[in-house]
Amino acid sequence: MSEPGIERGQTKRLGVFERYLTLWVGACMAGGLLLGKTLPEVTAALRRMEFGQGSQINVPIAILIWLMIVPMMMKVDFGAILHIGGRPRGLLVTLFVNWVVKPFSMAALAVFFFRFVFGGILTGDEASQYIAGCIILAAAPCTAMVFVWSYLTDGDPAYTLVQVAVNDLIMLVLFAPIVRFLVSGASSLDVPFLVLLYSVMVFIVIPLTAGVILRHWFIGRGGREWFESSLLPRFAPVSMSALLATLVLIFAFQADNITGKFLHVALIAAPILIQVYFNASLTYGLMRWLKVRHAVAAPGALIGASNFFELAVATAIALYGPGSGAALATVVGVLIEVPVMLSVCGVCNRTRPWFEECHN
Repeated sequence: MSEPGIERGQTKRLGVFERYLTLWVGACMAGGLLLGKTLPEVTAALRRMEFGQGSQINVPIAILIWLMIVPMMMKVDFGAILHIGGRPRGLLVTLFVNWVVKPFSMAALAVFFFRFVFGGILTGDEASQYIAGCIILAAAPCTAMVFVWSYLTDGDPAYTLVQVAVNDLIMLVLFAPIVRFLVSGASSLDVPFLVLLYSVMVFIVIPLTAGVILRHWFIGRGGREWFESSLLPRFAPVSMSALLATLVLIFAFQADNITGKFLHVALIAAPILIQVYFNASLTYGLMRWLKVRHAVAAPGALIGASNFFELAVATAIALYGPGSGAALATVVGVLIEVPVMLSVCGVCNRTRPWFEECHN
């Protein structure tokens, strides 16, 4: 099912920000490092701004995260879940990969790479931090960018919406317990549950609630068509600008920590890349085996592969601080997200004929 006004096979392009997101992230990394090195007093002052002493929840970053996430949550129509009963297979595959396979496979890969393959390069604390960051990244299924990937693969927008909505609801319940269980078991780090619970409240519950309320209020005032075609697009620059500003702060806070450790970015990227392609392939293969339509299978594979990196970055910061290795690991996920997802989109589009006989 194509989106209205889009013919199958028509060339589809990302906006300037989304298409060059990797370059913007690189520029923000450089700008943040420069800020941290040249204006250490300003950086320290921003870093000390927390909601409460020892909370690790940085006020400037929290505000920027809300500016990112609230417009994304406004896109989600949770009422669409009621209409999925007749075609549950695609949703069930997505949930199985996201919540049964993905966090645990990432934990296994992270331990293997950071404890054994790169064990002679990293200290024990660095390995633990990177393991924690990778697990936090994998435990947060993608929410916002999935709509872009679904569009590029000619996905069913209504079904994609349902997949995102259900994952968001499950995150409210499972994100904190999974992160605590896996990080505590796979690394030597403590996971303060109260801080993790605060993270879920600040970075999931509050923006999700705000997004739902604002969505209903705006639709009530101007109607659904005005809301989706006119108002929502105006928020896109706000979300992207907030994302880039967040990255500048993160890298400014990490300036001393990562200077001279650019090799670590490549080391962190290795297990993340393997995990992304593994989960995309598993989801896509299961969809084909279960005869799910391509318009559902392709977005499902991309949901299984990508991450809600805004939440992951915020949680890593809340747990271990903006200058931690865990935060760096989640930021590496942002750095590689767009080019990797575009490659998965290309594979999905080229293999569309595999699904021609699927009708579920």
